[in-house]
Amino acid sequence: MRLLTTVAALRCYLTKRCSENKLIAVTEDLRLDEITGWYQTAVGLVPTMGNLHQGHLSLIQRARQENSTVIVSIFVNPLQFAPNEDYQRYPRTLEQDQKLCEQAGVDAIFAPTPEEMAVPQKSIQESKVTQVIPPSAMMTGLCGRSRLGHFQGVATIVTKLFNLVQPDRAYFGQKDGQQLAIIKRLVADLNLPVEIVACPTVREASGLAFSSRNQYLTATAKEQAAALYRGLQRAEAAFIAGDRNSNKLIAVVQQEVAMVSTILVEYIELVEPTTLMSLEKVEEEGMLAIAARLGSTRLIDNIILRDRQPIIAIDGPAGAGKSTVARQVAANLGLVYLDTGAMYRAVTWLVLQKGIAIDDECAIAELTNLCKIELTPTQDLQSSVQVWINGTDVTQVIRTIEVTSQVSAIAAQSAVRQALVKQQQSWGKKGGLVAEGRDIGTHVFPNAEVKIFLTASVSERARRRQEDFNKQGQSAINLEQLERDIAERDWKDSTRKVSPLQKAADAIEVQTDGLDVSEVTAQIVNYYQQRLSQR
Repeated sequence: MRLLTTVAALRCYLTKRCSENKLIAVTEDLRLDEITGWYQTAVGLVPTMGNLHQGHLSLIQRARQENSTVIVSIFVNPLQFAPNEDYQRYPRTLEQDQKLCEQAGVDAIFAPTPEEMAVPQKSIQESKVTQVIPPSAMMTGLCGRSRLGHFQGVATIVTKLFNLVQPDRAYFGQKDGQQLAIIKRLVADLNLPVEIVACPTVREASGLAFSSRNQYLTATAKEQAAALYRGLQRAEAAFIAGDRNSNKLIAVVQQEVAMVSTILVEYIELVEPTTLMSLEKVEEEGMLAIAARLGSTRLIDNIILRDRQPIIAIDGPAGAGKSTVARQVAANLGLVYLDTGAMYRAVTWLVLQKGIAIDDECAIAELTNLCKIELTPTQDLQSSVQVWINGTDVTQVIRTIEVTSQVSAIAAQSAVRQALVKQQQSWGKKGGLVAEGRDIGTHVFPNAEVKIFLTASVSERARRRQEDFNKQGQSAINLEQLERDIAERDWKDSTRKVSPLQKAADAIEVQTDGLDVSEVTAQIVNYYQQRLSQR
């Protein structure tokens, strides 16, 4: 692991790392398809102010799973501290942070001084540097009322870090919900080519959200601070029971927190998580947020409330039987089957029909963003979704060998995935669906209530694939060749730059060797019903 403290060293490191990744050797059995760029070169950035704890480590672990290079920045940003805040005494523990990063598999730490980042050790109001100013409506509520200039300071430094590191993905915790929403808006408004990955809040055993400022608290104060999360949990229970009104939900939190006299509440508010606009009632989704002080220590927390039917996300490698199982689970539970794989197959079919080269990513990006895909439910379990693209019914032709052999290459292209994931997430806002693919639980629906990782041995998947081809009347394919193809597909899917195949941390694995479809379906339905009974 490298410790870099200057911009020059960081740029040198990233240039060298990029060159090394492009020279990765691949064995003959798993040949590199140079046309589609299967080497994993993604860079993940975890911006921090140091004094790392379990919350930070969860971000690093997620970044390590999804990227070939992980950079952790450690910079106590003077621009986000007001003159009366704790900039000077904010904990600085670089030596300890280095050890934690090394243990977590971080490739490099970028730990510049304020001078190296070209910012004075002054608040944003006193600074003369160029500033990035998010929409005022997103900064004036919640923490923005008491921390004037804070989010301009955050946005300015985060933008500088994005420009310096140029990451493919950057990782932020849901605990800082206002910051997360502002950074997502920043990236969208400035068309920055970075994916913002939101990670769940990590908590101590008491429920207190991990924070660097927790170390200011005594053991007694920590126990008292746990009332913040208890209040949010009580509001969540009321929400699940049917309360949607802002005043009622806020009152539930207030009642719990008021039981601890040492807690001075700064605000409890219900806002829309993306725009941060105040809500009177949760229609689809709301963020219930709280800020409070124990002595001189300021703490924040939040919880997301979703008024939607549950989502079941089924991931797994090619040939694991995901689509068949997902159809039956949806039919059994009366949910909608969202055939995401069919969407990628439809785009692949259109690319082949248009005669576009697989490596012409620009043409494919334009085609994908202009095409119209429709999925129409049917009563046929074998083909429960009818697939249309630009008015053409492609339900059957997208299952041919020609499409199957190219779909993974098309699906790995960033622009294709961005366009289709956006549409999938739009369809998922109301919930009540079953979706399957490679990254449904990790990327498309990370907040899915039920996550399944469906898998089977390579030999079993090859046997099933051969049976499918025989049923379709297609020419016989050698079983050994199918096994080689599936093993290579697994490698490509799990090492690709964009949304690699990963088992979500909160998914349960279902190994399907020796099980028929009805047995696998029953397992998932039972698990779904158990999860719902626990809500």
